[in-house]
Amino acid sequence: MTTTAPGGTLTLADNLTFSRMGFGAMQLAGPGVFGPPKDRDQALTVLREAVELGITHIDTSDFYGPFVVNELIREALHPYPVDLHIVTKVGARRDETGGWIPSQEPADLTAQVHENLQHLGLDALDVANLRIASFEGASDDSIAEQFGTLADLRRQGLIRHLGLSGASDTQLTEAQTIAPVVTVQNLYNLVNRKDDALVDRCATENIAFAPFFPLGGFNPLQSRILTDVATQLGASPQQVALAWLLQRSATTVLIPGTSSPAHLRENIAAADLALPADAVAQLATIGR
Repeated sequence: MTTTAPGGTLTLADNLTFSRMGFGAMQLAGPGVFGPPKDRDQALTVLREAVELGITHIDTSDFYGPFVVNELIREALHPYPVDLHIVTKVGARRDETGGWIPSQEPADLTAQVHENLQHLGLDALDVANLRIASFEGASDDSIAEQFGTLADLRRQGLIRHLGLSGASDTQLTEAQTIAPVVTVQNLYNLVNRKDDALVDRCATENIAFAPFFPLGGFNPLQSRILTDVATQLGASPQQVALAWLLQRSATTVLIPGTSSPAHLRENIAAADLALPADAVAQLATIGR
């Protein structure tokens, strides 16, 4: 077993330290992030292999499944290694068809925290992110009531650290007047760079920035430029896209997801891919 954290480690407030290359557990659920996995044994294998390969940062939520992914994490990894940090999210629920329903009333946020604790088998959540917006985009609406609810639960000892998901710069500022923020999780990748300024702010303030959908899935990301750079470096386009994110900022942390052990290893290998200056310059033209 390796003890080297892929991509190195990032230390945040109160000595919270985890691997910059993490694992996003969302894809361990069934199609549409709904229901059980097609191959339960393989899902458990992927989780165990991620930890064996040095990952100490797993991103999840009770609304993946719902409940399914957190229960898989508990089955695969509990009792958890002392250096493993599980980051979860609250602020939404699923309907009977798998639809995503915002749910941010204080009473339900509290219930969601307790449900995450139960399904993960924890006494306290390492990090709880408030899910404000989905990938459609953030707003500047006040989050004082919602984030204040999580801050109260932090004071009660049910959460150790707080973060935001789908947040604007304004909302980050507001949240920081209520409680410390250790991570921001927003849509960001080679072709979606509207949060450039927020990425830089997080680096300045030593806040982890976790881009979701780091591989995009959009046609421009499969552009000839990306393919050409990958060919030049002997890597896959996906590895180049991940390596670019790691080099973009010292506080960027990655949470690519997969249900395949081979794909997991490919993602982790991206942490060792150093992009030369000319490749970075070529990639800078994507999405402009």
